[in-house]
Amino acid sequence: MKLDVDVLRYLSKDDFRVLTAVELGMRNHEIVPAELIDRIARLKHGGTYKVLKNLLKHKLLHHDSTKYDGFRLTYLGYDFLAIKTMVNKGVFVSVGRQIGVGKESDIFEVADEDGKIMAMKLHRLGRVSFRAVKSKRDYLKHRSSYNWLYLSRLAALKEFAFMKALQTHGFPVPEAVEHNRHCVIMSLVQGYPLVQVKQLQNPETVFETIIGIIIRLAEHGLIHCDFNEFNIMIDDEEKITVIDFPQMVSVSHRNAKMYFDRDVECIFKFFRKRFNMTFQESIDDNDNSNEGREEAGKLCFSSIDSSAGFLDKELAASGFGKKDEEDIQRFIEGEVESDTNSDSEDGDLVRNLNEADDLNVDSLHLSEQVIYPLAFVVIQDPLAMGNG
Repeated sequence: MKLDVDVLRYLSKDDFRVLTAVELGMRNHEIVPAELIDRIARLKHGGTYKVLKNLLKHKLLHHDSTKYDGFRLTYLGYDFLAIKTMVNKGVFVSVGRQIGVGKESDIFEVADEDGKIMAMKLHRLGRVSFRAVKSKRDYLKHRSSYNWLYLSRLAALKEFAFMKALQTHGFPVPEAVEHNRHCVIMSLVQGYPLVQVKQLQNPETVFETIIGIIIRLAEHGLIHCDFNEFNIMIDDEEKITVIDFPQMVSVSHRNAKMYFDRDVECIFKFFRKRFNMTFQESIDDNDNSNEGREEAGKLCFSSIDSSAGFLDKELAASGFGKKDEEDIQRFIEGEVESDTNSDSEDGDLVRNLNEADDLNVDSLHLSEQVIYPLAFVVIQDPLAMGNG
């Protein structure tokens, strides 16, 4: 569903109050009864049903009368709640074009009042393509129900927490700016996805840099779990930036070795196929020590020294705690059996209902600037590095 922020111009404080009431109701209901929405919203002059009709028209809610007359948020409605909160906080004032799309997220350019361009990532666990993948992998066979909005919020919270912690420890990641619900605001990376790159000036150096990042992550107690050419950005100076962190796990995870080996194999396979690299020779030429290497120059997980420390405390301080990690891992492994939510957002939701100030929709607009596509460009024609 296309994100059109101009619709915000037609939404009133009552509209957002009812949207928030539906969000509150979804804590305990997959489909929120209309009567409950009316009781939670408590509009001063009534009119909840008129507001619901308006929200349906803009596709911010879905109506379901199968068992009873009820409603649930759509992702577009969830988008608007997150965007409203971000704008009220002054994080950004305009939304530009979409610059990335995947099975689990959409990415847009946004700009603050000083014109600084950033990236807004909206997590979308549960979209059609993602459900198809899950169905094929049989991840949901033990699950009777699930709340995709809650899981998307967890994914955003985890990504923000990991970016903050990794940035603190000097890893090449985007700067984490802010997050709310399923939305993460981060710096816009100058570069291109590695998958689009056809030529490199120094492929051996880039390869060693990327492998070095995998090792450093493991030394700090983390495994990326999706470390491939789609989640590695590279600029014209062949500087590397790593993106996409919701799936990261600890080296103490029971499947840590499998995830680590898979990340390593993805990089070896890509460089072998794309740049015709022979790894034993390139590694021997650039590294006099074979410590931590298996046959054919590959890394040995058991030899990684994780004494550099774990990032548990940093992650907990960023708001992503042990329970959140357990919930999202249970989801990945197909064990989430009921709709659930965290108590941590109760205060925010109640404050949203009681906000006296309305969103200044005139301050939020679609950016008309022509901006060269930088980070997360996964839908444009492949670019060849080094050709000018």
